Amino acid sequence: MNTLEELIEGIEPVDREVMEQAWKNWDSLCKPLRGLGWLEEAVVKIAGICRTACPHPDKRVVLIMGADNGVVEEGVTQTDSSVTIQVLENMGDRLSTACVMSNLANCELIPVNIGCLTDGKHPRIRNMAVRHGTGNIAKGPAMTREECIRAILTGANLVKEMKEKGYDLVVTGEMGIGNTTTSSACAAVLFDQDVEYVTGRGAGLSSEGLDRKIRAIKRAIQVNNPDPKDAVDVISKVGGLDIAGMVGCYLGAAHEHMPILIDGFISAVSAYLAGMLCPAAKEYMLATHCSTEPAAHLVLERLGMEAPLHAGMHLGEGTGAIMGLSLIDQGLNAYYHIATWDGAHVEAYEHQV
Repeated sequence: MNTLEELIEGIEPVDREVMEQAWKNWDSLCKPLRGLGWLEEAVVKIAGICRTACPHPDKRVVLIMGADNGVVEEGVTQTDSSVTIQVLENMGDRLSTACVMSNLANCELIPVNIGCLTDGKHPRIRNMAVRHGTGNIAKGPAMTREECIRAILTGANLVKEMKEKGYDLVVTGEMGIGNTTTSSACAAVLFDQDVEYVTGRGAGLSSEGLDRKIRAIKRAIQVNNPDPKDAVDVISKVGGLDIAGMVGCYLGAAHEHMPILIDGFISAVSAYLAGMLCPAAKEYMLATHCSTEPAAHLVLERLGMEAPLHAGMHLGEGTGAIMGLSLIDQGLNAYYHIATWDGAHVEAYEHQV
């Protein structure tokens, strides 16, 4: 895709006739009707996305959008920005938490440098930086509007490439020191909330550090005055390149008819922004877990989604979404292997009103 308009215009609704067939398939199985709850809903949604009542999303990829944020200079993090590219290097070596979890979930993990301060050295890192780090949002915009759109298209085109390589399902993830600051800034603007309400300790800030973070976000909103009705304006002024890249992944997955899993708070904020740009894109998203970041519940609520996992996680890097894959796999396992009512010699249940 060469333009944001072209990307959005190519997104179609999911196939609801196929979803109805998938529900009929579930109801033909020997178990209490809708007794598997979210597992059934997820399989039906994936069927509608993939345009088949027999979906097999067996080839999965975790796309980690890595970027640095200039607001780190305000003392809003426990570590400095050098950690961002180092974690991407560790991902290249298959050493990170997300990599270990991906192995068990049968996923390929691709670290993407969409805006780190330096390029990655490991051959597995995809160096696709739109710019090397964003501006300090407490002093001015994170990036230009044009850079934001370029980052969105980078994410979308990467998903298109994955589809062409045979991948069936995308997991979103991010890595970027300072990105809970940018995500909280976006959430405060988008949902008209007090900064204190939507801002947490991220990767382990002290109380003093949390105060600095809150002050920095308030200055960012005051200095940049982002338009809450314009997703690109919000991202370019108080967001980050990792957020923009994930927005592109969501739009790209919708364009390519691929299910895409939402991770935690940062990933969910990006999903909401993608939905602002194209409401139909939300039909391709599956929420997986609710982060312990303060505004995580709020973002999912505004997306109109519920997450099945409440495991106290706030690590990021796609880890919650990778965990969610285990639930989807159990849903698919049940969908294909539970006996039918006839096969189990049990009288079928009927829907009651």
